[in-house]
Amino acid sequence: MAKFLLLLTLISLTGFVAYAYEPSPLQDFCVGDASISARVNGLTCKNPTMVLADDFHFSGLHIAGNTSNAVGSRVTPVTVAQLPGLNTLGISIVRVDYAPWGINPPHTHPRATEILTVLEGSLLVGFVTSNPENRLITKVLHKGDVFVFPVGLVHFQRNVGKWNAIAIAALSSQNPGVITIANTVFGSNPVIDSDILAKAFQVEKSTVEQLQSKF
Repeated sequence: MAKFLLLLTLISLTGFVAYAYEPSPLQDFCVGDASISARVNGLTCKNPTMVLADDFHFSGLHIAGNTSNAVGSRVTPVTVAQLPGLNTLGISIVRVDYAPWGINPPHTHPRATEILTVLEGSLLVGFVTSNPENRLITKVLHKGDVFVFPVGLVHFQRNVGKWNAIAIAALSSQNPGVITIANTVFGSNPVIDSDILAKAFQVEKSTVEQLQSKF
């Protein structure tokens, strides 16, 4: 009996792990309808008889993003917010443009693994493993190279060339989310008490307050 219960437990856990992220769709498609206010995990389905080809179409990834900003990069997302046909399909895509020496600053995607392909230029990419090792895994990529960032881990990219760089990345969620570390820690609303951050980063309180003023 004990072995039977253990087997059932393992089967249950296996099922839980398999469906810990976005479940498989139960119909051909479920085009998201943002106009419906019902709160569900994702978006409610548009009436399938009202679905059009445009619900599955997005145009614009051929257009370079404006990198004239503090970090020198621009992300153009195509998630369910831009492409309603992605609803329940567990996938999205982004274009990332980088000015020379521009960065896509350290960030995480809480709901997605990311696979990035360099279309133009050279990028230094990397991610950091979880505590306690906090190991940095990094590599310089060139045109045509592919790199994967595991779900939830802090990662970044930097253009190490003299010219603009371009990458395309696919993510394993219709709504992967993004948590930019600096913005989250120093630009939260309301702000995290500077005493807490000073102790966490082992710096003076005035240094924390200076950083918070930038966000």
